[in-house]
Amino acid sequence: MSSLPQTGAQNPTRLPSRTAQAGLVFNIMRFSLHDGPGIRTTVFLKGCPLRCRWCHNPESQSREPEILYFDERCIHCGDCVLACPHGALDLDQDRQPIHHPELCLRCGKCVEACPSAARQLAGRWMTVAEVLTEVLKDEVFYDESGGGITISGGEPLQQADFVEALLAACKARRMHTVLDTSGFADPGVLRRVSEHVDLFFYDLKLMNSERHLRSTGVKNDLILQNLKMLAEGGSAVTVRVPILPGVNDDIENLDALSVYLSPLGVRDIDLLPYHELGNGKYRRLNLSYGMEGAEPPTTAELETIAARLRRDGFHVRIGD
Repeated sequence: MSSLPQTGAQNPTRLPSRTAQAGLVFNIMRFSLHDGPGIRTTVFLKGCPLRCRWCHNPESQSREPEILYFDERCIHCGDCVLACPHGALDLDQDRQPIHHPELCLRCGKCVEACPSAARQLAGRWMTVAEVLTEVLKDEVFYDESGGGITISGGEPLQQADFVEALLAACKARRMHTVLDTSGFADPGVLRRVSEHVDLFFYDLKLMNSERHLRSTGVKNDLILQNLKMLAEGGSAVTVRVPILPGVNDDIENLDALSVYLSPLGVRDIDLLPYHELGNGKYRRLNLSYGMEGAEPPTTAELETIAARLRRDGFHVRIGD
């Protein structure tokens, strides 16, 4: 298996889109209850400049569509081999499919041909109108629950023009908007997009820049500067902290988090316990997993962290 690519980039780059009105989407999740207030529809976009070792959506990282292979579903019929116009698939002597990634153009023909859904395409270009059509299917639930749309990723601001256009269209329908971001983005872009955002979910992984670099592939200076800009500009922000055993659950990191947030006036913190639910995706993408063997934090450990932050005046919620 290949290892996760290292970005090493210290300046954010944006994902080129076909137009400002089209974005590369890898999932639209309806009836979401954990991505903001009320009942929501979460739109997941592809492309991320970070390479977090614990990422549970590795299919969000690449800036291109990708093929996920579910070997447990494969019936070894060979239809995918026949359908591939580029010769990127073969069968071995046991009729196990062999993938030649250097030949694969991710056209999706193998996905269409597979009778058992063993192959799935992660990422398709959608227009603002197409996404809005999906989102508006549940408009009545947003009205009743105070919900709306959440845009997540990947890093949504890699597709800033599309995100801005989609958010503006949602605000025109008086829909509540949430943007889930790592904060690793051009400040001018973030400031412009913020005009259409009711609430930011802002990820903070590690407070020390060098530790952040080792675990995510980028330093956090820009991330912290952008958070300060949003807070000083009056944006509503909930900081989301993934709790990663042996990575960021130490007292030094938690105290640095508290010291940084206190003068900004940011008081809402969501603790997101590490889980192993995304592990299988790495195998399906032929990637190695950077947190192999890690155990999720216990309830007692999470409550101890929450109590420490609450003592410093923060409103802390422990996620699922």
